[in-house]
Amino acid sequence: MLQRLTINNIALMDRVEIEFDSGLNILTGETGAGKSIIIDSINAVLGERLSKEQIRSGKEKAAAEAMFLVNDDNLWEMLEKLGIEPEEDGTLIISREFSLNGKNNCRINGKMATVSMLKEIGEKLMDIHGQHDNQSLLHTEKHIELLDSFGGDRIHELKREYSNLLSYYKSLKGRLKSLTGDKNDRERKIDLLKFQIDEIKKAKLNAREEEELNKQRIRLSNSEKITETLSGVYETLFTGSQVQKSALDSIRQAARDLDSISRLDEKFGNISKEVEEISYQLEDAIEKIRRERDQTEYDPGLLEQIEERLDLIYKLKKKYGNTIEEVLNYLERIENELEEIEKNEETVRVLNEELNRTEEELYSKARELNRERRNCSVILEKSIGKELEDLEMKKAQFKVDISFEDGTEGGAERRYLPNGLDRVEFLISLNVGEPLKPLSKIASGGEMSRVMLAIKNILADVDKVPVLVFDEIDVGISGRAAQKVGEKLSSISKSHQVICVTHLAQIACMADNHYLIEKVSDEDSTRTRVKKLHGREIAEEIARILGGASISAITLKHAEEMLENARKK
Repeated sequence: MLQRLTINNIALMDRVEIEFDSGLNILTGETGAGKSIIIDSINAVLGERLSKEQIRSGKEKAAAEAMFLVNDDNLWEMLEKLGIEPEEDGTLIISREFSLNGKNNCRINGKMATVSMLKEIGEKLMDIHGQHDNQSLLHTEKHIELLDSFGGDRIHELKREYSNLLSYYKSLKGRLKSLTGDKNDRERKIDLLKFQIDEIKKAKLNAREEEELNKQRIRLSNSEKITETLSGVYETLFTGSQVQKSALDSIRQAARDLDSISRLDEKFGNISKEVEEISYQLEDAIEKIRRERDQTEYDPGLLEQIEERLDLIYKLKKKYGNTIEEVLNYLERIENELEEIEKNEETVRVLNEELNRTEEELYSKARELNRERRNCSVILEKSIGKELEDLEMKKAQFKVDISFEDGTEGGAERRYLPNGLDRVEFLISLNVGEPLKPLSKIASGGEMSRVMLAIKNILADVDKVPVLVFDEIDVGISGRAAQKVGEKLSSISKSHQVICVTHLAQIACMADNHYLIEKVSDEDSTRTRVKKLHGREIAEEIARILGGASISAITLKHAEEMLENARKK
């Protein structure tokens, strides 16, 4: 619902704020008072074209802001995809500022937005019928959705079944394409997989070998340094030199010296044993050093083999995975893939049979949808035809054109769409002898608005656009037709918020909320103001519409009678 519209410096409006309410909101006023400015401002918020000539004289820029109350979860989901965060109270504020230099500044809930975003959101919020071409019913692709919504549960159930079949059908086609594809591509794929499998298998990889090979390489590359170091340590610990005893001999001598004084104090004997134990441990270490020294030798052939093996592992990892384990996992996958490709002839045969069976079911379900839509279309045509007759368009003929697009001519494959194989378009003929034509071809703004009103009144419960704006809906009508238009607007306002600009008392008296648009002037300027009417003010405005500037007691009484009759209706 549109709660508030704020207009700054657009045409004759310096600053106007209109608080709208639910139900039927009627806007009246003298010709030229500025009613069209309100419609232009709403269009500006919805992303329509703007002209710098619309900026109030003497001002550099103008702006329009609309505050909506949104209860539609689907709309909030769409807004979140556009990066717009929902407010806790459901408020949505859209603003647009434009200047003489042509710059636009658009915001949605304070976040910068583009004009295209305003249009996308605006289509979900409002329908404007009249001189501006923003009607959702003019978009042919939406007609099938409206017809299906009118059809109710039966069509929705058929569409759900069709949708499930379509998803399965597409998955089967995807599997077949991945299994078959181009014959040459398939052969190349087989050759590549065989080469990769052979390359990895020949390597006979072991998950732990790389770490061990790296250790061996380091040792072999430094064998000379290792041997030299071990020999020096061995000499220091065991053999000693001409000028110095070995460490082992020195420790043994220390143990004997301590033992020689153990008779003086038993503590020295204990220490002697500890030192002797150290000598035994050192003997073990010396033996290990000796073995390592004797086993360490430079083997250029072995080093070369290790380098070649590590190089092979590096190349395989570069091609097939970051680790040997990943390479082996890749091997398992491509072996399975090769097996699947080589045995896919039987799989393809089974899948083709399943695809044909599913396609038959899908086609049958599309046929069911077509039959159900045709049944619904007859009821919809009659219902809208009656509405048009009530609106004094007795010669008008409304038609739901449904074409079943089989698409199999010349052996072509059927093109299954989300809604089936049907193409739906609403057509109309306004006069006897005129051919049926698309809604967008209606030339008169007044006729277009009445046709839209008739359609909206029938589809009110299924059409999800919450706000309807009717401009020039009373062009070329009067008397009974005007009264019927007013009644239809009142009826549709029970499920939608309706904003209507009118010059007719029969329509204005049906208002739930009545706003007067008028020009006021002082010595310096002229501006438009908007006033919400109450009580006697409403009757006086209806009387003005009926009798012009001079309001007589008779005209006022007539206006009051019209309002009383409207309240009864």
